[in-house]
Amino acid sequence: MNAKAGKAAKSGKDKKAGKAKEVKAGRPEKLERKVYEEELRKLQVELCNLQEWVKTHGKRVIIILEGRDTAGKSGLIRVIKERVSPRVFRVVALGSPTEDRRAKLFLQRYIEQFPVAGEVVIFDRSWYNRAGVERVLGLTDEKQVTDFLANVAQFERWLTASGIILIKLWLEIGKEEQERRLRVRIDDPLRQWKLSPMDLRSFSKWYDYSRARDEMFAASDHKAAPWYVLPSDDKKRARLNGISHILSRVPYEKIKHERPELPKRSNKGRYDDKLDPDKTKFVPTLF
Repeated sequence: MNAKAGKAAKSGKDKKAGKAKEVKAGRPEKLERKVYEEELRKLQVELCNLQEWVKTHGKRVIIILEGRDTAGKSGLIRVIKERVSPRVFRVVALGSPTEDRRAKLFLQRYIEQFPVAGEVVIFDRSWYNRAGVERVLGLTDEKQVTDFLANVAQFERWLTASGIILIKLWLEIGKEEQERRLRVRIDDPLRQWKLSPMDLRSFSKWYDYSRARDEMFAASDHKAAPWYVLPSDDKKRARLNGISHILSRVPYEKIKHERPELPKRSNKGRYDDKLDPDKTKFVPTLF
């Protein structure tokens, strides 16, 4: 190798080393799609195993997903539900209460959505709305917030004592990444439906949300149902880590089933059952 080539090679190595240091100092390298999809499939198989365990033993599981707007709750829910039965995994995302619902006790709206035996309920935001978005946007008074924070831990101890497995995840997104995602929603017609007036109102209240989060953790992080924070700037890693954590919090075991065999088809009543194209309306083949 000549001197020039040696210098160029050394320079290239130095650049690569510098780049690696930058990646290490900041966010990790982007996860390759192939790796992500392989790991996701493994986790989704385990979610199916968890599902069978919940059904077989009549267990009840509640998963609470909280976090700022654009933190990635919907994306995590989507990959959780992608390969499981909607009869077992049910998502609850309650909107603003109507007048008749305002007359009910605050927690009553959520209790009505609790899982029956053999069901997993995922709350896309939960009763912690009171300590978060409602508080920050002035939709509730401070006395109601104080009362909620004083009693929520005991309420959750009662839930877990009754046999419910309660998992609480806070998806933590950074300021810059949240702004980037909101700007994408503004410009992308496929995502504009995700942008609500409440999102825009919330954007300027970053530190109000941070204080509300900190007080919520202090009041409601307890042994029966601890809070776990899921960094979510990297969507792919957040989804993998989120599902892994959920699986780790449920003491499920793989349920053994006999491998089913397809029965033989009967030829009784056999006839030419092909549809007549002259008498049948088919969907136009455009693709």
